[in-house]
Amino acid sequence: MTHPADRLASVIQAKGTCACVGIDPDLDRLPMRVRSRPGDDVEQVRTFCLGVIDAVADVVGVVKPQCACFERFGARGYAVLEEVVAWARHRDLVVILDAKRGDIDSSARHYAHGAMAMGADWITVSPYMGPSTIEPFLEVGLGVFALCRTSNPDSGRLQALDAGARTLAERVAEMLAESGCSRVGACGLSAVGAVVGATKEASEVARLRALMPDTVFLAPGFGTQGGTLSELGPMRRAGAADVGGLGVVVNASRSVLYPKAAGEDWQASVHRAALELVRELSALAG
Repeated sequence: MTHPADRLASVIQAKGTCACVGIDPDLDRLPMRVRSRPGDDVEQVRTFCLGVIDAVADVVGVVKPQCACFERFGARGYAVLEEVVAWARHRDLVVILDAKRGDIDSSARHYAHGAMAMGADWITVSPYMGPSTIEPFLEVGLGVFALCRTSNPDSGRLQALDAGARTLAERVAEMLAESGCSRVGACGLSAVGAVVGATKEASEVARLRALMPDTVFLAPGFGTQGGTLSELGPMRRAGAADVGGLGVVVNASRSVLYPKAAGEDWQASVHRAALELVRELSALAG
């Protein structure tokens, strides 16, 4: 079984970009051409998501389906999520399942086997209940992105709390680095990653990188939420020789999924927006 960090680094290197497209279907924002097609809401979501994957597969190497956007439709929505993951893997994309699981280890084992069976490469989790809740995902061969310093504006109410010479987020970072030190792949990166928002101050990000030198950072919040290259710069792994070794995955969802089309075919618009994301992030690897 290929180490999840090695597969991630390899795909990023092959595509030449650390860009990731979030698959977050929103019924109210689906293109009119999709909404006007025969079929109900679930079928239109399916059409849109598979079309997005086809539109970006030659541009980026990573996609991140948001489970909640599919689970709201019950069993049929979950079936579409499985199909989306399978199609992304068919297109040789790395799949980060954005599920934010976070239960005790006995429950986590069930979540882990479910995500692995679906075909995910990585999964997002909450580490609030301790490292034992993360281990079951690693044991089945998944990579884990644990919430550390998230992009939402009110995250600091907990994550920025003083936890004895460090913030709570920094204590989480220490725990993730410890959990991941024995899970390092040939690329030098760990299977235990961290979610660090692109909206956070560069100085704070730099402290987190110092605590997690071999951790892959999943950075949401770039673009629509206000994240810029100045916040992403300190996420770079020291001594990285190429884009695959940067240890950064930068996610954008709305800015790529719902660009202003002005009469352009919707898939062409998504493709163009993905290319623009890649262009914006090119300086990160420089």
